This record gives sequence, structure tokens and C-alpha cells, in this order.
Amino acid sequence: MRASLIIVLFALALTSAAAAAPSPEPASEQTAIAAQAPTLGRKVAAWQLTHMDNFDYTHGHRATPDPRGWVQGALFVGLAAFAERTGDPALIQAVRDHGVQQAWGLGRRPLHADDHVIGQAWLWVHGRDHDPAQIAPLKARFDAILADPPKADLRFIDGTEDQPCQARWCWSDALFMGPAAWTGLSQATGDPRYAAYGDKEFWASTDWLLDKDEGLYYRDSRYFDRRDDKGRKIFWSRGNGWAYAGIVDILKTLPADHPSRPRYEALFRRMSDRLISLQKTDGYWAPSLLAPENTPPETSGTGFFVYGLAYGLNHGLLKGARYETAMTKGWNALDVAVQPDGKLGWVQQIGYAPDHVEADDTQLYGVGAFLLAASEVGAR
Repeated sequence: MRASLIIVLFALALTSAAAAAPSPEPASEQTAIAAQAPTLGRKVAAWQLTHMDNFDYTHGHRATPDPRGWVQGALFVGLAAFAERTGDPALIQAVRDHGVQQAWGLGRRPLHADDHVIGQAWLWVHGRDHDPAQIAPLKARFDAILADPPKADLRFIDGTEDQPCQARWCWSDALFMGPAAWTGLSQATGDPRYAAYGDKEFWASTDWLLDKDEGLYYRDSRYFDRRDDKGRKIFWSRGNGWAYAGIVDILKTLPADHPSRPRYEALFRRMSDRLISLQKTDGYWAPSLLAPENTPPETSGTGFFVYGLAYGLNHGLLKGARYETAMTKGWNALDVAVQPDGKLGWVQQIGYAPDHVEADDTQLYGVGAFLLAASEVGAR
């Protein structure tokens, strides 16, 4: 593991030095940040890949060390997207090595979306290597679900850690963790049943969790009636970031002629419009989206939102200066949050609601969101 990290760091240093060479021609701000994004992304990726042996810097949460769980899964999804954009052999190999070390396995809970997200990274490697073994555990897991689909109610039970509803996608985070693995498996195998299941479950969850007036997702059903101390609805930034980025990843893997594609695109545009109206003047989004006052920076939600905006601009789903401005402000805010050594700060820690954030707070999923953003900003 240590030897492979040294190789990664050496390769990243070379590519970063080359990318950092000054441009001989003046550039617009959008062009400038597109040129800068790969360099900054490599720096952030290098810091994270050299800090995978001890996770004390993440407040020691028990979920972080799990190499097949959602925390590392989100990191490797972002790392794969960034490696795809930059073509860095060292980063490509880092994702592949992780898959080999984990025997391409998934998390221990058969139905829980958090234990499926790592499969999206395996699908990406399979798209390069075309080795059926790389997606065999994912296919076996999803075949078992198709044979006996869960029928759980989507309501969260307050005060219960083990939620029966999490056999399905009853919380907004799951819309990043699960659906793109299903659409991606159809893309990889040519079997439409996986995408059909993911499509059905996505819209069941969206019909349940999306506030029809605000166009934003509640984190789960416990928040339908909760309000903050000023009587405002509570829409968690990262919870909406998970869903927004999840829609992007569905669009990346869904066939162009899929009958649900216009519906995903319409939802994506609606969320984009609402989100840019909630961006703070400093470029970040507040941990609680409707409560921007007196809040610190927060980079995990912001990273996902910048990713979505840049993707929409790159693929013609979003057009106009207001989206460009929001994306640019968001990326510049993320840039400020990167410490000199490459550590990404201001990441709200593991939770399920808006919470306090400190400048030195980081987490692997925050780096994943940052690398997703860098992958699309770098394509501008």
C-alpha cells in the first residue's frame, strides 16, 4: 500500500508541475479556473491518498475506515471521475488497486445503498479493463435484489439507528449511493432490468422526499414537519448535494433515449435554479440552505453543487451567465478551503442534518465531492 502511494505521489508531482506552467496567453476567469482545476485536484487527491492509514483527522468516526463503505465509496467515485478527466495513470491505478485489494466486493449489508456506492468505482474500472470479475459481486448483489425486491415503507422511525426503510432509498443520501450503480450496471451489461429498477426506486424516493414548493429534498421523513428557530424548513446542504450529484451520475449512465431522461433533466434544471438562488455571497452554500446568516463555509455540499452546475454547463443542460457565475464563485470558494499542503477543510462531519463546521474539519466524502467538481470544472 505504501509503495503504491509513493508511486502515486511521484506521478502526481510530475503532472502537477507540468500543469502549473504559466499560460502564454491571457485567459478569461472561466478558462483560468478550468486550467487550475486539474492542478488543485491532484494536490487534494495526493494529500488524501497519503492519509489513508489513520483517520484520526476525521474525528475518528467508525464509518470512515471501512474500505467498502459509503465514506470511502464517495471518495473513490470522485477519484474515478477525476482520473477519467485527467487521464493520470497513477490515479487510475489507485482506483484499480483499491478494487483489487477489496476483491471488487461491496459492503456487508445486502440492501443498504451505502454499501453499494463503491460499486460505482468498480464499474468505472470495468469500463476501462472489461474484466467481468470486476463487477461480478455487484451483479450478484443486484440480481438477488431483483429476485426479491424490498417492499419497505419509506418512513424513518425517529430514535432508531437500524432503519427498516433503508432497505430502500428513504433518505436523500441514498440517491447518490444507489441509483447510478443500477444504471451503470445496465450500461456495462446491456441488461435493462437494472436501470429499470433504479429508475422506479429513484422516483418513488423523489416523490416521497422532494418538497414540491421548494424543489429541494428533505433528508428523510423526520424533517417533513421540523422547523428551525425562525420557523423555516430544514433542507440540509449535503443532503441535497448527494441528491443533485446523484442525478448527474444517473444522467451520465442513462441511455439518451431512455423514457425517463427528460424527467431527470427537468428535475436537474429545477434544482439548479433553486440552488443558485440560495448561494451565499462568499460562494458557499450554507449547511442549512434556507438559513444563510452567520454560517461558516461548508465544502461538501458546495462541492456537489459546483459539480452539478459545471456538468450542466458542459452538457448544454444549463445555459447563461448566471449559471457560469454561480459555478465560478463556488469553485473559487472551494479553492480557498484547500490548505497549503492539499488538505481540504471546512467539511461538515458525518451526520444527517446541518451542523457546526470548523476550518480544519475534513472527511473523505468531502474530497470525493471536491474531485467530482474538479473533474467537470476542468472540462470548461
